[in-house]
Amino acid sequence: MTAQHFGSDRNSTEWWRQAVVYQVYPRSFADADGDGIGDLPGVTSRLPYLAGLGVDAVWLSPFYPSQLADGGYDVDDYRNVDPRLGTLDDFDAMVAEAHRLGLKVMVDIVPNHSSDQHLWFQEALRAEPGSAARERYVFREGKGERGELPPTDWVSCFGGPAWTRLPDGWWYLHLFAPEQPDFNWDNPEVRADFLHTLRFWSDRGVDGFRVDVAHGLAKDLAAPLRDIGTVEGYTPADLPEDGSHPFWDRDEVHDIFRDWRKVFNEYDPPRVAVAEAWVRSSRRTAYATPQELGQAFNFDFLRAALHAGELRAAIDTALADARAAGATATWVLSNHDVIRHASRYGLPDGRDEEAWLLSDGQEPVLDREFGLRRALAATLLMLALPGSGYVYQGEELGLPEVAGLSRDSLQDPVWTRSGGRLKGRDGCRVPLPWRREGSSYGFGGGGAWLPQPAGWGELSVEAQQGVASSPLELYRTALATRRRLPADEALEWADDAPTAHPGVLHFRRSGGWECVTNLSGEPRPLPPGELLLASAPVTGDALPPWTTVWLRTAQA
Repeated sequence: MTAQHFGSDRNSTEWWRQAVVYQVYPRSFADADGDGIGDLPGVTSRLPYLAGLGVDAVWLSPFYPSQLADGGYDVDDYRNVDPRLGTLDDFDAMVAEAHRLGLKVMVDIVPNHSSDQHLWFQEALRAEPGSAARERYVFREGKGERGELPPTDWVSCFGGPAWTRLPDGWWYLHLFAPEQPDFNWDNPEVRADFLHTLRFWSDRGVDGFRVDVAHGLAKDLAAPLRDIGTVEGYTPADLPEDGSHPFWDRDEVHDIFRDWRKVFNEYDPPRVAVAEAWVRSSRRTAYATPQELGQAFNFDFLRAALHAGELRAAIDTALADARAAGATATWVLSNHDVIRHASRYGLPDGRDEEAWLLSDGQEPVLDREFGLRRALAATLLMLALPGSGYVYQGEELGLPEVAGLSRDSLQDPVWTRSGGRLKGRDGCRVPLPWRREGSSYGFGGGGAWLPQPAGWGELSVEAQQGVASSPLELYRTALATRRRLPADEALEWADDAPTAHPGVLHFRRSGGWECVTNLSGEPRPLPPGELLLASAPVTGDALPPWTTVWLRTAQA
């Protein structure tokens, strides 16, 4: 029987089970026309770089026509390309080139809400209350003597009320920005239109979808709408176990995704999807079953402190949930919504990340070297785990969060909607540096839509290329080594090993290799075996603190 390896099923119907997926935020990846905004031809031009990096798939954040009220997650037209980013022909050329290079393509789909410029919402604004056009969204009369109060106390994820009043006195729901009105998924037109969208992109060669706010589609819209007790935001632990929240993680959402699965299975190979579902881990399993999307993001691993016990608990839960779903676990440390992990791990444990951002990264002063060392140790740990790894553009360069963006350059609606209490997510979206020099460090022929900091070029691909000690070369080596290693979908904790220590994570994989991560803050004994890879220099028989190693301990 042929041994199963990471990446050995790249061309199978289940290529995604142990894939490494690279997230591209198109506006910040590469700019082909020099207007300061990344575009699809820019992505296409850099696909050989991604193939050489060793990833299996490329996931594109939204590239659809948008007013950019929320970085592209306010979609005007779900079956087109923003003209600032290219054309449908450009998209087709990108997919063709990706497939030529052996890369799969995944795209974001944003089903909870559209842009307020979407044809349907504009029609709804012109229509009378109670009309069919308004039934595609969530319109309600307000409370108070003259309807002057919002229909409920629901709050937006970006701060402030989740309702906006129109001149005719009616209110519409937006769980995010006012420019992002929520769809009414009880409406059959909405359901049918998204099935059309799934087929539209699948017919163009898309291999899978990342489903934005997957847990928000189904809502209890029966009159009277329920108040929930006004709160600013929520955590998954705040949600009820029984799926009874008015708009998050309701049981009815799974009927929607079962219909999506029927569409996915019309294709050969079947299309795959991964849910962005900020829910309790016990409720996440349903989204990832073969009858629904196939995978769901595990954010427990991302949110965990870099402590061995906390990470081990997150790993065990994710693997158990994946087995229960008939899926594989997903692992991620950075994305377009969170502070880059090279910076998160450079802050003191227990730090207030939002306060650090508001101080422009000055309080406390970031220990960048320490943060990068810990980030690379965490990355090598992540890539050794069973399942799919999702990496965010630029993390392979060790890019830090750009915390010092001036207030007048911020574009994330979180900044304005929170009244300046939250700085937002722009710091992880600053355009990539490709070269040491130039007006945008090789991002494009002009400037960049978000300011790049001084010294950005020294972190560029050009600066790191061929430098053995660089983050870029570590990622390349790790991904190449990972592909060669035998790997089923399980691990065994080495609690019987001499290395056992509360600050050490040590597990065995099939085929005779092991991963050891020292998070104890002090050197620990290095287990015997052939050293395959290390996140930091290792000499002698000691494993330095904040270091991960992969070891071959038997013939694979």
